[in-house]
Amino acid sequence: MPLSKVLPMSAARDRILDALESLLIDKGVLAATLDAVASEAGVSKGGLLYHFGSKEALFTGMLERLRARGVEDVQLMLQAPGGPTRYHLETSMVEQGDPLHRSFVAATLLAQSTGGQARDVIVELNERYLRALLTEIDDPELARIVQLVGDGLYFNLAIDAQHPSEVAPVLERVRRLVSEADRR
Repeated sequence: MPLSKVLPMSAARDRILDALESLLIDKGVLAATLDAVASEAGVSKGGLLYHFGSKEALFTGMLERLRARGVEDVQLMLQAPGGPTRYHLETSMVEQGDPLHRSFVAATLLAQSTGGQARDVIVELNERYLRALLTEIDDPELARIVQLVGDGLYFNLAIDAQHPSEVAPVLERVRRLVSEADRR
């Protein structure tokens, strides 16, 4: 029996989207064919097409999942006990297997190759994160600096260019900048 018939619909969709992300991350956009995604997900091509009627629909599904994960993360950021700034900086140091991280990396690779919808979703999420920072930081330029510091941490740690222990003084300095700006 095909795996897509055994798994509940949402589980099968997630397995397919996980397979797409893995192919994008590990082998690139050109390797993410419908046949390759179906094989990686352990479903038939017909099972894949049942959930996603085309390659474009598959990419759209991946980007919709990224958007949902990002929106959920922004909500966590807004509710974080240490505030949005602390949350943003600390969660910029993610583990490689984190679902939001994997979705974001896959979408970034897709955006570099195709632009369009992938780029639009990433820009939208960046704007949401910035708006969340602005709920705590009154200075738009400082909020953008905090966002870019988080982006830099994310990038450097994602490629193992920096050890998390090396960034502690930077995080503390950024927190002090935000605190000083709040007191003015």
